Amino acid sequence: MRNRHERGTLSSSMADNLARQIEDGLLPAGAKLPSIREYAEAAGCSKNTVISAFDNLTAKGLIEPRRGSGFFVARRVKATDEIDEPSTLDRAMDIVWLMREQLQVKPDVLNLGEGFPPVEWLEETRLDQYHQRVVRTGVASLFRYGSRYGYLPLRQSLQQKLAGYEIDASPSQIVLAHGANQAMDLVLRYFVRPGDTVLVDDPGYYPLFGKLRLSGANIVGVPRDVDGPDIGKLEAHLVTYRPKLFFTQSVGHNPTATDTSAAKAHRILQLAERHDLTIVEDDALADLRPRSLTRIATLDQLRRTIYIGSFAKSVSAALRVGFLACNPALASDLADVKMLTHVSSSEYCERTLDAIISDGHFLRHTNRLQEKLRRATGAAITALTRLNAEIYRPCDQSLYLWASLPGWSDSMKLAAALIEHGVILAPGAVFSPTGEQVSAYCRFNVAYLADKRFAAALNACA
Repeated sequence: MRNRHERGTLSSSMADNLARQIEDGLLPAGAKLPSIREYAEAAGCSKNTVISAFDNLTAKGLIEPRRGSGFFVARRVKATDEIDEPSTLDRAMDIVWLMREQLQVKPDVLNLGEGFPPVEWLEETRLDQYHQRVVRTGVASLFRYGSRYGYLPLRQSLQQKLAGYEIDASPSQIVLAHGANQAMDLVLRYFVRPGDTVLVDDPGYYPLFGKLRLSGANIVGVPRDVDGPDIGKLEAHLVTYRPKLFFTQSVGHNPTATDTSAAKAHRILQLAERHDLTIVEDDALADLRPRSLTRIATLDQLRRTIYIGSFAKSVSAALRVGFLACNPALASDLADVKMLTHVSSSEYCERTLDAIISDGHFLRHTNRLQEKLRRATGAAITALTRLNAEIYRPCDQSLYLWASLPGWSDSMKLAAALIEHGVILAPGAVFSPTGEQVSAYCRFNVAYLADKRFAAALNACA
């Protein structure tokens, strides 16, 4: 019997071979693939090996399952088919552009601006194996709207997860949402009116800036130092603008890979108390970083903090399950906002996630994920060092690195040059609250930086 490593290697090889055949046109769009059983017999391997290969290709958008009929080569949408979509080169590199790039699957393009870990790092969670477990329990509830707070057993599991960060939160303080982004939307709908000032990290999480503009908010950035927000600027903004909210990332900050120090976290809380400020702490990368790092919500115990979490980076973005935790009265109000705007979140997805994270395998999965990230971060730093890049904060373990390359003072121009060579960057201006600031920095996904196509494209642009 083949061991797990051998099966994984064979599965990857099989997926790569089929991908080449599809890219070369040997397997045209709409072509039906042989059955899993036929592939397994022909290759002399187990059905699970073939299933894993097919799952890989499905995730990349190369093939698609059709119920009762098998697997077929997916129709590949060409740029000329997108009548209402201008060419990437013709689009301004703004928030919407980068978000669209994150959502597209382009096997022939090296996307160094990718926001997620590679699919193969996450596919071992095998979402398919949890379906039967979900439908066997409480099947009747799957045909109705769920609780306004979300699926109770998952909130109880999240209570334990937060306890691991020394955050004491009862299930009544936790509201489930369609990902961390919906959790942010609920907060904005509740707190923000047109003209209100909201403070954000600068640079910071670019989709948040788009949401704030839609809300009519006045966005003011707090510069990000290597150890967290600039306290002097934060205090000055609090005096000048009297904002209601400050959105920040304390751990694994996107895009700079910085962590807020304990000293700064304490100072932020002191200022929040003095100026009646609510802190919204986005911890979307929690499963990729050590538990021991300082979180403002741990120091504050959710009195002035709204903690937002997600599993998009550690399980699957497709499940669309996130959550927020805060004081009980506010949690009830935010659950009402959720009910009014979306009725409920998906109990099916919440049950699936609960089955995954309550399984002992999940801890092993996140440990392996962090180990892969440590290796990739080391390789990425080596690759950037060879290119004489300036890394804002070198670290041992981070999904992103914030770095500038010699000879390119404007990363927008660099991104425009590299895209013609099949390399996509996430230029620094996209992460600016105003979008107008010229930046030499780019956000790089460490999982792809060692790819030789990057250096080759860079040399071609020199």
